[in-house]
Amino acid sequence: MPSLPITILFAAALLGGLLVKFWLATRQMRHVAAHRGAVPAAFAATVSLAAHQRAADYTLAKGRLGLLSTAFGTAVVLGWTLLGGLDLLNTWLLATVQPAWGNMGYQLALLVGFTLVSTLLDLPFELYSTFRLEQRFGFNRTTPKLFIADLLKNTLVGALIGLPLAALVLWIMGATGGLWWLWAWGAWVGFNLLIMVVYPTLIAPIFNKFEPLADEGLKARVQALMQRCGFAAKGLFVMDGSRRSAHGNAYFTGLGAAKRVVFYDTLLAKLNPGEVEAVLAHELGHFKHRHITQRIVMVFGISLAALALLGWLAQQPGFYTGLGVLPNIGPNAGAPNDALALLLFMLALPVFSFFVSPLAAQLSRQHEFQADAYACAQASGADLASALLKLHEDNAATLTPDPVYVRFYYSHPPASERLAALALRSA
Repeated sequence: MPSLPITILFAAALLGGLLVKFWLATRQMRHVAAHRGAVPAAFAATVSLAAHQRAADYTLAKGRLGLLSTAFGTAVVLGWTLLGGLDLLNTWLLATVQPAWGNMGYQLALLVGFTLVSTLLDLPFELYSTFRLEQRFGFNRTTPKLFIADLLKNTLVGALIGLPLAALVLWIMGATGGLWWLWAWGAWVGFNLLIMVVYPTLIAPIFNKFEPLADEGLKARVQALMQRCGFAAKGLFVMDGSRRSAHGNAYFTGLGAAKRVVFYDTLLAKLNPGEVEAVLAHELGHFKHRHITQRIVMVFGISLAALALLGWLAQQPGFYTGLGVLPNIGPNAGAPNDALALLLFMLALPVFSFFVSPLAAQLSRQHEFQADAYACAQASGADLASALLKLHEDNAATLTPDPVYVRFYYSHPPASERLAALALRSA
């Protein structure tokens, strides 16, 4: 495979993606700013002008930060690839680590080095978002001490889980021949299914406290709802989300018999029992319509296709040189290219998949409407509408997003569309 066409295609996709992202972001910011002065008519009776303007200001602040982080992220991808950053890191580790630690040690060191550098590059944006932007709008409750503790825990958990998985995948790539991608996919699927089972009880408690739901009235109401819906869970828990943020949420986690329902304490503080029941009914709607299963199957299917593609690309010298990396050939012929191929693929795939992301967003929005309809059948549509409005206001979500931006990015329908659909169902 010639390297020049790959270089041109990759550079064009990277630049095109940057231009599209900037175009969408500036559309969103202009649209929100233009509608900042007045509450939309549909919300005039329920949302104050001050709350509407706060949401607009929050959206604009996130948009400005997003423009900067998007430009920086594109520059980082360019630096790793065509400007030679990954090639430089690989050359150094090949000369210093591979002779002492062998091929597996060198490849793991390459993955770890790439991850550490990427984390350090992203850290300033995460710090600014948490301690300046979120703090400015009253959402941040993370202390510097907690931030550092989370960073250390994430690093430790990531190493304990990620390094053995990476070593397994690299071993499979080197030991199982041309169909390595099929064996690696099987290992990856098994790993993900295992994580779904153990995450609620072994991993999540490392970062948050989970207490059984103590409100007996709400517990009885939730259990009755789940019984009506034919859903069994291992328990109902309240998570101390308020340690880090004022944003509220509720979710299901786990797989099979390990499923559990988790409420953020911030959510329970904002919603009344009827609204909590309606929100949970919406989440149950995703299970009733098998949205979770569909998404898991879709992710597994896409990952199989992606690994098959990587299995072919990894054998093409132009794949490496076209993306700015000299593969381990010549004097270094004994060193494998597997870790290099994985990293290059991880860098290049999002550049191209960005252009099809609206398809996934559209499917997700359809699922949300279906889950809303289910919630109206199992609980109160008026309570769900009230809960959605409270959550939009408390999370400072704009009520006037740009329609094109919505179609490209939004995984949930905007509030105006969801509330209008709920009003029709409740009529």
